[in-house]
Amino acid sequence: MTTNTPLYRLAWRRLRRRPLQYVLFVLGVAIGVAMMVAIDLANGSARRAFALSTDAVTGKATHRVAGGPTGLDEDVYRRIRVEAGFSPAAPVVEGYVGAPALGGQPFRLIGIDPFAEPPFRDYFAAGQATGLDLNALTALLTEPNSIIVAGDTAAAAGLALGDTVTLDVAGRPTPARIVGLLRPADDVSRRALAGILFTDIASAQEVLGMVGRLSHVDLIAADESALAAVEAVLPPGATLQTAAARQNAVQQMTAAFELNLAALSLLALVVGMFLIYNTVTFSVVQRRPLFGILRCLGVTGGQLFALILGEAMVLGLVGSLLGLGLGLLLGRGVVGLITQTINDFWFVVNVRGVSAPAGTLLRGLLVGVGASLLAALVPALEAARTAPQSTLRRSTLESRVRRLLPWLVVAWAVLTLIGVGLLWLRGGGLFTAFGGLFAVLIAAALLAPPVTAGLMRLAAPVGGRLLGVLGRLAPRDIVRSLSRTSVAVAALMTAVSVIVGVSIMVGSFRGTVVEWLDQTLQADIYLSAPGATANRVAGTLDPAVVAAVRQWPGVARAVTSHAVQIELPEFGRLVQLVAVDGDVSRGNRPYAWVRDDLSNPWTALEAGEGVIISEALVLKENLPIPPPPITLPTAAGPQALPVLAVFYDYSSDQGSVFIDNDLYRTLWDDAAVSAVGLLVAEGESVEAIITGIETSLSGRQDVVVQSNEALRRGSLEIFDRTFAITSALRLLAVIVAFIGVLSALMSLQLERARELGTLRATGMTRPQLWALTLLETGLMGLTAGLLALPVGYALAWILVYVINVRSFGWTLRMDLAPGYFLQAMLVAVVAALLAGIYPALRVGNMEIAAALREE
Repeated sequence: MTTNTPLYRLAWRRLRRRPLQYVLFVLGVAIGVAMMVAIDLANGSARRAFALSTDAVTGKATHRVAGGPTGLDEDVYRRIRVEAGFSPAAPVVEGYVGAPALGGQPFRLIGIDPFAEPPFRDYFAAGQATGLDLNALTALLTEPNSIIVAGDTAAAAGLALGDTVTLDVAGRPTPARIVGLLRPADDVSRRALAGILFTDIASAQEVLGMVGRLSHVDLIAADESALAAVEAVLPPGATLQTAAARQNAVQQMTAAFELNLAALSLLALVVGMFLIYNTVTFSVVQRRPLFGILRCLGVTGGQLFALILGEAMVLGLVGSLLGLGLGLLLGRGVVGLITQTINDFWFVVNVRGVSAPAGTLLRGLLVGVGASLLAALVPALEAARTAPQSTLRRSTLESRVRRLLPWLVVAWAVLTLIGVGLLWLRGGGLFTAFGGLFAVLIAAALLAPPVTAGLMRLAAPVGGRLLGVLGRLAPRDIVRSLSRTSVAVAALMTAVSVIVGVSIMVGSFRGTVVEWLDQTLQADIYLSAPGATANRVAGTLDPAVVAAVRQWPGVARAVTSHAVQIELPEFGRLVQLVAVDGDVSRGNRPYAWVRDDLSNPWTALEAGEGVIISEALVLKENLPIPPPPITLPTAAGPQALPVLAVFYDYSSDQGSVFIDNDLYRTLWDDAAVSAVGLLVAEGESVEAIITGIETSLSGRQDVVVQSNEALRRGSLEIFDRTFAITSALRLLAVIVAFIGVLSALMSLQLERARELGTLRATGMTRPQLWALTLLETGLMGLTAGLLALPVGYALAWILVYVINVRSFGWTLRMDLAPGYFLQAMLVAVVAALLAGIYPALRVGNMEIAAALREE
């Protein structure tokens, strides 16, 4: 420790003399860590909010008895308690409602039986410190539409005990009075209850339109043998499942979405590693004479190695700590985007804050410090292994880099082959796909030095003819300092290629969705019940409204649908079951496969001969073509139905099953309709019919009337909102790359001070020096842009045809708009030129005598 103390004093002295280099190092680490931590915190907060609210509903239940789309007949509870003699058991009715007075987010309304609840949920047990008293429970039982709310939720909305709030139930306003406030002592319970409203089970049945029905029955079983009697009394269509199974089935919906975001956030850290490498390499090169003297005085290579890694570790720790703080701030903004996407596509989650678990913060800290050490490893080894006499030679590192160029080409080829192998690995999941993507990206970064050297050798004669001496000098300077310039080019190329790849993927996705909407949404007018979220219809339409619009003057045909969620037992997957009485696409729906003997699968569907399933279900479950029959858990028991066709569907990544409406009613005894598509007769005015229907339904909030154009516009708004976070991540990656180029240019300026001073002393003017610096940066940006175009295309291909398919099960049509490539080239060149402005100004203002003086 004593031997190394003077070395660390030298390092501290250098830090004070050259702070900007180290500030850029810290920023690169901080931004990369911040992105990773922000995404991790937002994902984790949404996941924990859902888990907490689900745990609050599940309580201590070990099992539950669940029904199909319409729930359970409430007589099932009597059978369990009386005929099977099973206890404890508790009936539950639940659904989602809006509550504008409580913040506007969807709330889970839970109907309970207070007498059966205490074994399951402590909030209603006698003697618990929750703030409830006998008066609250009495009011809950005796007053219709009375609710119990979390105390913190009511306080945040400025509401008190006895106040009335209006609940929005599928567009129907329902007044409800607050008769109790839950105030649990522990913070976990308070957060769990933030998005839940409790009411009596009879009120919940009335409010949610489930009179005589239950959502499920909770059970606490000491051992599996006790459940045999329960299973014996269950009617067809009722299933016994573990309490955790349903929660896991729901949470797996977002697993691919969260992994995609996490992988994208890591790209910023990868770009940041180039910046770290560049900074540490320059630090080593600039101190080469000092290191040579130290080696001559007896300092070992191991001590220099420890010094350089020690500097990197300290700076990485500072950057990581700064990144954790920045990540906490970013996480609060990102969580809203992630929560909105989850609500739009999968399930309702109510997140009221971002929690920062120690594990996430520790992981961010370790990744930041680890990335710093990894990026500093190569320059540290170079400094440690170089003999003292070689260390004193200025050209040592550059000559070694030039000798490495052929080996970098070999490494590029090997790593690319590994990446392709991972992508084509049979049965490979998302982790192997992302491994292949990162391998291809890093391989392209390894190709940056030889490509930069080759392009600059070609550019020198051309530049000389066009721009004279400056045109020859700029490419040669880039090649002479290849150890720094190529790393800056690699960092910028990586960031810009990500822009190209993600832009093509998002554009292809959007173009495919637009084309799919044009083919599928062929009805002129759509009526639906309002849903708790933007992308799903949760309620049902009044049968009188459905009957009226079917006969509306000017309407040639009405097509109804009813979407419910069911679990397919053979896959353990929640899917969307859609009961339809016709094809709203007028025969334009695109298919991935149709049974050979069918010219129109809808004819066979309407005859009840089978079902039509979505491509996402086929790909997610690796089903063969033709797919085997699908077993549906109907109210009459499991029913295996043949698959008639596989259609492209971008509304759900979990899978959809279309079934004829008449067959659905037979199997589930459910005549509900959640949406109607109206096909207007030729020559009739769509606007006039919409106006007439809206006038007829004036005052009713339980029906949403939209034109074809409005529905498509709303669908695309959801799409654009989903990818808003992707745009933010791309921008941050470019910022890190910008810092990398700035770091490289500052390094070059400091290292070439004597050379530039000599040029000034021999007659080069200040504008010429500015032009030389900006020409170098422009060439670096142009090289990065040229490299980024093919690499970006390769990333787009991987994202569209591999990762997207494995993540969501959707086949996209790649859209190679020239604008994506032009935009990427402009970003690369402009970012490099902007990064060169400050170094150019500093070079122009240098003191010639000081620059020429030896240190």
